[in-house]
Amino acid sequence: MKALQVYRTYFPDPPGGLQEVIRQIGLGASKLGVDTRIFTLSPDPEPACLYYPEGDVIRSRETIEIASCNISLTCLPEFRRQVEWADVVHYHFPWPFADVLHMLGQVRKPTILTYHSDIVRQQGLLKLYYPLMIRFLDSMDVIVATSQNYVDSSPLLQRFQEKVSVVPIGICDQAYLDSERLPQKPELPARFQSKGYFLFVGMLRYYKGLHFLLDALAGSDTHCVVVGTGPEEQALKQQAGQLGLGNLHFTGSVDDATKRYYFENCKGVVFPSHLRSEAYGVTLLEGAVYGKPLISCEIGTGTSFVNIHNESGLVISPEDPLALRSAMELLDRDEALRKRLGAGARRRYERLFTGEEMGQKYATLYRQLLESV
Repeated sequence: MKALQVYRTYFPDPPGGLQEVIRQIGLGASKLGVDTRIFTLSPDPEPACLYYPEGDVIRSRETIEIASCNISLTCLPEFRRQVEWADVVHYHFPWPFADVLHMLGQVRKPTILTYHSDIVRQQGLLKLYYPLMIRFLDSMDVIVATSQNYVDSSPLLQRFQEKVSVVPIGICDQAYLDSERLPQKPELPARFQSKGYFLFVGMLRYYKGLHFLLDALAGSDTHCVVVGTGPEEQALKQQAGQLGLGNLHFTGSVDDATKRYYFENCKGVVFPSHLRSEAYGVTLLEGAVYGKPLISCEIGTGTSFVNIHNESGLVISPEDPLALRSAMELLDRDEALRKRLGAGARRRYERLFTGEEMGQKYATLYRQLLESV
């Protein structure tokens, strides 16, 4: 069985949680006889095909990016070739240009769409895009939501609920805990080594709520390490300088071995996303793999499906620096609570969020689609 996953960007271009989801689907489904290819765009698509364990990555050249929508004026012939190869075409939403490819490519293969997030920020452009979006979603055979929380709180998913299935995002812990991939100790300020730290990992985007995290750290003795880069990086560093935050450390991008060190040695994972653009939070899953307590905000999405208050971590109100500071300081001083919540996060991961479970569910959906043709 051959599945073509379609999304606007993929490794090795700047990483993100959604790319990791695609990788995990490919890894999990491959164990069940699914041959995966990933169709994507890249500003530098040389070589045009990359061979990864999760599947072959087919890359076309990106022409322009507008409002986080990558566009190519030359990719349609390659897209059609890959659709012809596939038994099932699997889109990842939102990427408005995929809607255009689907229509222009006249795709007649069984289709599945994973709905990762509502469109939150670009409301003006959404009005223009809305008719195409509805037509695209209506044409899908199956729409997958990543949590029931998001189904219940998304008016758009409610409109298509008769074709919605829920498949929680999962990750394979072997990729994180493999003894052959030893953690690489980074250079950290001595005060972080001695005092310990909380950890944020992710793209530095507007909806991540990091400006509230910086406000929470002001005047606190709690330390925090921020791993990642992104469009908000310079503004956040300027804010940190204005606040005089000696308890905050930006690392930029790091390799997997260094990231593993940060996870293994942190006191907990902090995830202050405050807008619905944050539909799930793969970083929370990563923290759960390492048995770390989680701090997240209640925004009506999958973050509060991954992290259950007082079971796997603490769930606080969004856009509330005082609540965020209190949660970090509570875990900072209470080792027994950290251990209890960290163990709860690991148990919840093993029960609900393994990559194998996610891969099996997608492989089952692919087969059901093919059998219904």
